[in-house]
Amino acid sequence: MTEIKFCGLKTGRDVAAAVQAGARWTGYVIFPASPRHVTPALAGELAHLAQVTETVAVMVDPDDALLAQIRDAMRPDWIQLHGSEDPRRVVQARAYARQGIIKSVPVADASDLEAARAYDRVADMLLFDAKPPRGASRPGGWGETYDYGLLKNLNLSVPWLLSGGLDASNVAAAVAASGAKAVDVSSGIESSPGIKDAARIQAFADALAQPAPGLT
Repeated sequence: MTEIKFCGLKTGRDVAAAVQAGARWTGYVIFPASPRHVTPALAGELAHLAQVTETVAVMVDPDDALLAQIRDAMRPDWIQLHGSEDPRRVVQARAYARQGIIKSVPVADASDLEAARAYDRVADMLLFDAKPPRGASRPGGWGETYDYGLLKNLNLSVPWLLSGGLDASNVAAAVAASGAKAVDVSSGIESSPGIKDAARIQAFADALAQPAPGLT
């Protein structure tokens, strides 16, 4: 069974739909440039509703003050670092999460996977996302895709999640191509940027319960 992280949740209804669809992780974005941004206080309220899942605070190059604010407001199981944080910063940030750090790695081609080596055994999990468009105002959530097959033969010591342009129409094939055991989705379960759709959340989970194209 492929495990799912539903990310960018902003309302109690979003959380309820994610839980109903069988989320292992629920993610809350604290980054004002994102249409999925929530305040630390709201992230804490939503995380409380999602206690049956592992909660993830998603941030971009946070300073210690923001990390402490999130720790106190939300007590996240995981902190996802989605910016240019180096391995040393990953180690420092771990003190603010109950379980550990997820470090995102942007991917466009095979050469980008080398960056993951620096975080193997440093982060507790990795997340492979599509590189954002040139000049983008934020590092993720654009719905961009890439060659998921690049991840097929990864040799890492830590678990990882597949992300980037996933939705109900392509997630089963993406999992088959990459060998992913866990996936992350945000824009692919929205009716418009930042607005989650309960039907799309359930359809995403249902798609993973079906055999991938070409495997039947």
